[in-house]
Amino acid sequence: MPVNLAMAVMTGTEFLLWAVLAFLFWQRKLNRRFPSMGAYLALHVVSSPILFLLLYLQSHPWGKVFYAVYFFAFYGVYIASAILLFFVSMEVFRSALSAFSGLMKFGLVIFRWAVIASVLVTLSTVTYAHRGVLIIPDIAFGLMRSVSILELCLLAFLCLSMNALKLPVRDMAFGIAFGLGLLSTNDLVGAALVKLHSSLTEPFQFVYQAVVLLTIGVWIAYSAAPEPALKPIVVPANSTIYRWNEIASALGHTGTQVAVVQPASSSFFLTDVEKVVDKVLTRNLRESETKT
Repeated sequence: MPVNLAMAVMTGTEFLLWAVLAFLFWQRKLNRRFPSMGAYLALHVVSSPILFLLLYLQSHPWGKVFYAVYFFAFYGVYIASAILLFFVSMEVFRSALSAFSGLMKFGLVIFRWAVIASVLVTLSTVTYAHRGVLIIPDIAFGLMRSVSILELCLLAFLCLSMNALKLPVRDMAFGIAFGLGLLSTNDLVGAALVKLHSSLTEPFQFVYQAVVLLTIGVWIAYSAAPEPALKPIVVPANSTIYRWNEIASALGHTGTQVAVVQPASSSFFLTDVEKVVDKVLTRNLRESETKT
C-alpha cells in the first residue's frame, strides 16, 4: 500500500472512531458527567473531515489558495482542543475526588492556580521571534505542551492515590485520564521530533497516528463497558485521607460569629438576675395554686 494511501486510511479510520466514540458517549449520557469531554469529542467529529478535505485540496498545485484556510482552521482547532483539555482535566479531577468534598474544593483551587501558572509560563516562554500569523503555531504548541504536562501529572496523581480514593480502574474518570496520558506522551514526543521531520509520510507520523487510534479505542472500550455500581465509600475515622478531608473542609470556613455583649456595670447584671428569679418564683407559685 502506498504511503500516502496508508496515511489517508488511518486518517479516515480516526474520523470513524471519533464518531463511534461520540455516539457511545452521548448514548450513555456521559456528557452530563463530563460536559467538556463531550465538547472535545464534538469538536473532533466536526473538524476532522473538514481538515482532511482542506489538506487534500491544498496538496494539489491548483489548491494553494486553500493553504491559508487550512492553516487557520488547523491551529484554531488545535488551540481550542488545548483549552478544552484543560477543562476536561479539571472534570476528571473533580470526579475522582467527588466522594471527598473537602479535598475536592481545596484541590480545585490549587488546580485552577496551576492552570493559570501554566498559561502564564507558556505565554512568557514564547520567543515572539516570529511576527504576524507565524506566531500562532508557537502559541498553539506551547499551550498543548502545558496541558500535556498537566495531564501526565493528573494521571500520576490518580495512579498513586487510587487506593486511598477508592477509585476503580473501570471508572470513566480513570479511563479518560489514561487516554489523556497516552495523548500527552504522544504529543510531547511528536513535538520533539517534528522539528527534524516535518513530512506527513515520515515513520514517526505513523507511530503518532497509531497511538491516537489506540487512545480512541481505549475510550470506546470504557464508553461501551458498564461502569461499576456506585457504592458508598467507607473509610476509617483514623485514616489519613479522612483527616486530610476534614482539614481541607475546615480551610476557608470562617465559622459562626457570636456577638458577646458585656454589661456596662455589675448593677445591671444583678438587676437582670433578680428579675429572672422573680419570674421563676411567680410561675412556681401559680402552678402550686392551680394544683390545689
